[in-house]
Amino acid sequence: MKASPNILVVDDDAEIRRLLGRYLDQLGFRVVLAADHRELEAQLAAHRIDLVVLDVLLPDGSGLEICRSLRARRPTLPIILLTALKEEVDRIIGLEIGADDYLGKPFNPRELVARIRAVLRRSGEVEPQERLPRYRFAGFTVDTVARRVADAAGTAIPLTGAEFELLSVFLERPGRVLSRDQLMDLTQGRAADPLDRSIDVLMSRLRRKLGDGGAFQIFKTVRNGGYQLSARVDSEGDEA
Repeated sequence: MKASPNILVVDDDAEIRRLLGRYLDQLGFRVVLAADHRELEAQLAAHRIDLVVLDVLLPDGSGLEICRSLRARRPTLPIILLTALKEEVDRIIGLEIGADDYLGKPFNPRELVARIRAVLRRSGEVEPQERLPRYRFAGFTVDTVARRVADAAGTAIPLTGAEFELLSVFLERPGRVLSRDQLMDLTQGRAADPLDRSIDVLMSRLRRKLGDGGAFQIFKTVRNGGYQLSARVDSEGDEA
């Protein structure tokens, strides 16, 4: 039986740590707590962590810089940022440097749990009996079971869970123009806020990692429409 996900909550507010630790534990998650960057690193070294909930403001470092460092060292580790409501710029920067999602303070713990579950679904393992296709497009190969993307030379392209989920949505709907609202709903299961730029940020990151920056040969931006995967997509069932 697979162990329940282990969530690392990093926040210098002791009351928030206790609240989240107790709440997540009651829901069946394993929980590890840290008050600052130093404790975060110690917990990462001591435990197998499946997801990090990271406050942007810590006493010994910027959560944004910590997020950037974690993403460089552990590209597949899911990260959810906690930000103050008015720190919209921090939210955008956080997504640009690799966070999978963000939540503004104050927040309802139930909403955070919903975000955690959504991110874990995007980055989690596929059940053994489930057979999903492999895709080929523009010289790339995508294994949806292993959640691996490789270029024509076989070199793996490190994508975050959010980036992989966004790519999967396009691969399942090749040639279709998808609006930001549709992409938000399909990837995160929630409606888009008019000021929410998370999809645009993820698109920019995905284009950059797939070498499509400035060329737009793989993904097209459709004015007043959204985005479109314009490359040909071939799929085959997983016969393993």
